[in-house]
Amino acid sequence: MDGILVINKPSGLTSRDVVNKISKLLNTKKVGHTGTLDPLATGVLVLCIGKATKLVDVITGTDKEYIASVKLGLLTDTLDVEGKVLEKRNCYVNKEELASVLKSFIGKYNQEVPIYSAVKINGKKLYEYARRNEKVNLPKREVEIKKIELLEFSNDSYSFKVTVSKGTYIRSLIKDINDKLGVIGVMDSLKRTRQGKFKIDNAYTLEDVLNNKHKLISIKDVLKDKNCVTIDDNLFDVIKHGGIINNIYKEDYVTFIHNDNVVSIYKTYDKDNTKMKPYKMFI
Repeated sequence: MDGILVINKPSGLTSRDVVNKISKLLNTKKVGHTGTLDPLATGVLVLCIGKATKLVDVITGTDKEYIASVKLGLLTDTLDVEGKVLEKRNCYVNKEELASVLKSFIGKYNQEVPIYSAVKINGKKLYEYARRNEKVNLPKREVEIKKIELLEFSNDSYSFKVTVSKGTYIRSLIKDINDKLGVIGVMDSLKRTRQGKFKIDNAYTLEDVLNNKHKLISIKDVLKDKNCVTIDDNLFDVIKHGGIINNIYKEDYVTFIHNDNVVSIYKTYDKDNTKMKPYKMFI
């Protein structure tokens, strides 16, 4: 059983909970996800199953699209509505100013990682520091906001759609937006609507999988736009043993197909891009 399964994660479950449930339902231990969703969040959770687990890091690096809602006048330790309340006060935002501030975030910026996250510092996850009330310097990472638009607005809340790069924390983005507006607010809800080519419209519920109403996306279909080349038996004999080949394709990455099956992804490795070596093997 090899392929991609797109799940519409319900609120209240961790991403690991979903992986464990799918592993049990499909009777396989080889299941991995391509980007953590907070327990509060819902939406697209891409699962790689069987040999497709080799694609986890490939898919993890793709853009993600979210719809987020924000509750104003509240600040918590987790930056969402489920955390410990640190501050409450009346906050008012002008719609035009909000729309302008949202657009000002388009591009790259250094984002502070939230204390309630699984990022490790000195071998310990940040949320472990938080739970023990231990002080730690929060790292910053460069992220990119590719698209952002205001969806709904009221006196005490707003929502927006955003497309971001790998590693972007929407909770932190919301805090940064509110800081720029001079108000406080927390994430009220979050839905991931897309990761890479995988959209929520094509996602299955856990109940769908339980009732066998799901279908895996094949490795070949996932990689069909990744410079696919069909090879003969002679080249297959070289590639299946991980042999070095000449880069006659003039591409950084090439997906090789033999007998209608994906056998490997090769990548260039020398400074002149003339040679290729295995990047991912599926045989």
